[in-house]
Amino acid sequence: MAKLKMTHVDKVYDNGFQAVYDFSIDIDDNEFIVLVGPSGCGKSTTLRMIAGLETITRGQLYINGRLVNNVAPKDRGIAMVFQSYALYPHLSVYENMAFGLQLQGVDEDEIEVRVLETARILGLEDYLDRKPRELSGGQRQRVALGRAIIRHADVYLMDEPLSNLDAKQRVHMRSEIIRIHKRVGATTIYVTHDQVEAMTMADRIVVMKDGVSQQIGTPKELYFNPSNIFVAGFIGDPPMNFIEGTISNDGYFFNDNFKVKLNDELIKVTSSHINKEVVMGFRPEDVICQDIDESVGIKLEAIVEIGELLGDNRNLYCNIKDKRIILRVNPYVPFKLDELISFMVKYENLHFFDKKTEKNLRLGEIND
Repeated sequence: MAKLKMTHVDKVYDNGFQAVYDFSIDIDDNEFIVLVGPSGCGKSTTLRMIAGLETITRGQLYINGRLVNNVAPKDRGIAMVFQSYALYPHLSVYENMAFGLQLQGVDEDEIEVRVLETARILGLEDYLDRKPRELSGGQRQRVALGRAIIRHADVYLMDEPLSNLDAKQRVHMRSEIIRIHKRVGATTIYVTHDQVEAMTMADRIVVMKDGVSQQIGTPKELYFNPSNIFVAGFIGDPPMNFIEGTISNDGYFFNDNFKVKLNDELIKVTSSHINKEVVMGFRPEDVICQDIDESVGIKLEAIVEIGELLGDNRNLYCNIKDKRIILRVNPYVPFKLDELISFMVKYENLHFFDKKTEKNLRLGEIND
């Protein structure tokens, strides 16, 4: 297994475009790290630099303490799973998984042992004689994974491996990949644009935007203590609601549409921003629409425009004086379209961000 370290890594292309800025991370043995962010944020470029498929412009990359900036991909001890399955259509499942080992000159008896072991891990024993065209998308993805893990690499790199699967297959393969990761005990770096994948799979998540690492932390840390507005809005489904306003010198948050009293803790948190513009954030699932107690939170009102039933909950798409917000509520909460609904958010679930820097003013302890 492997430890991996990147220090102050930049990627600048020949045309002057900089794809990654000052990227640093320490990854422990057996960690499952997910790089997540929108298209063009630099996550795949970062993965390709680790693989040796892109050169590092500045900074250092270490695998197991060895500087590998100028080491060829084949000598880095890595295996990679691409977005496309990249299977050889004329070869069987067995032959696809054995191909890389054959190129390395591994003995045929050893190849057979490793192929059968890998097929057992992936549940592919009954498909070894089949061609890729005879497999489902999920089965092809498992073959692609098998071709990587059969190499017994130090680090496994996965670049959006589930993006070609339908929603049901993605859910199944998420759990499959985590099961394989735990069984193989490998250090894994996984790239996705899907924050649900990141939250459900990662030991730690790296959120990226415009080539810059915005925050590195556990799923719980990113959800409860997002470092800035981008992370707060990217992590969570539906995304966090944001309302702009000002902090008054007597402890209120207000704008042209409402004024709410803050508690002592939030007055302290926002004390450096009195008479300054801030952004208040709260998650849709943190609202309370019944038994409202204004001693423990703020009360707001909004007009319901759309109700979306999701089974065990309902999303209400609402409007506060032309500001759109989403409330996730119990499906039995009574409401009527185009009518006013009252809701509360507890003080402990409110976030305040500096409007200019977008940094979170409230980064507290995370309690289990």
